Amino acid sequence: MRKVFKMFKILVILLLVTVVGVVVLYFYADNAPVIHQGYNQKIETGGDIEYKYLQNGSYKAKKATAKAEKPIKKYTIYYPEELKSTGRVYPMILVVNGTGFKATKYKPELEQMASWGFIVVGTQDKGTGTGETTIMTLNYMLEQNEDPNSVFYHKIDVDNIGITGFSQGGAATIRAFTMYDESHYFKTAVPLSPLNERTAEQMNVYPYDSAKITRPILMLAGTIGEFETEIVIPIAEMNRMYEKIDAPKLMARRIGMDHDQMMYSAGGYVTAWFMWQLQGDEEAAKAFIGSNPELLSNPLYQDQKINLISEE
Repeated sequence: MRKVFKMFKILVILLLVTVVGVVVLYFYADNAPVIHQGYNQKIETGGDIEYKYLQNGSYKAKKATAKAEKPIKKYTIYYPEELKSTGRVYPMILVVNGTGFKATKYKPELEQMASWGFIVVGTQDKGTGTGETTIMTLNYMLEQNEDPNSVFYHKIDVDNIGITGFSQGGAATIRAFTMYDESHYFKTAVPLSPLNERTAEQMNVYPYDSAKITRPILMLAGTIGEFETEIVIPIAEMNRMYEKIDAPKLMARRIGMDHDQMMYSAGGYVTAWFMWQLQGDEEAAKAFIGSNPELLSNPLYQDQKINLISEE
């Protein structure tokens, strides 16, 4: 009997160890970063402007966090450290997670954008598709802008707010950009490899209509996936969406990049786009407008299409 009890005890201990191990592995995987410091030094660039805006900018970035209700759980906010001591306002970018991702897994990317003079906001929501939590995040930051006890009190340039997101977050970006009462706050959008419109409609998960886009948009995707094409947004569907948009627009695909790599590999042009659209940076604008827009001649990209209203 003692022997049986001893064996049972050993089995219980082994079971507990296994359970603890599985839990530890889950939490490690759930929180392990997918983008590390220095990631932007490892990305190949095909133009001087792309290279410049992939690097860190001149602002020292500082991080703030705030608890939130589920599924957001927490806001992760990077901003120029000087914000606390200046009387100026700063443009803001909301970053929308792809499926299963959360802001704490790619903090260096948020920090990089903030170093160019932006307030950059991410969340822990791993299922952002409807765009609802993105609008909740926008409203939270607008409330902070009116709260005398907040570091962001009267620091947000509400006329210059942008939004970007990857994969499911790309679809959520378009939904937040077009389908809510608060959508008008977003001046521009950059969806990265968004779940394409036709599939979203067929799956009835978070359908949207790209024809409702009325403000400048930059759509970027990769070229590699199953059957050598991006399966989340195949080129035919990307072209279809582009043609429906009656607003300043640009699309391009990064050669040799698969779906997940588009989360960060086009970062130089994402930052340059926001620098132009939200800060009026004329050098960044040359990537997209002028006699020879860099993105159109960049050998690392293909399928470029452009129809932008030039201010020149």
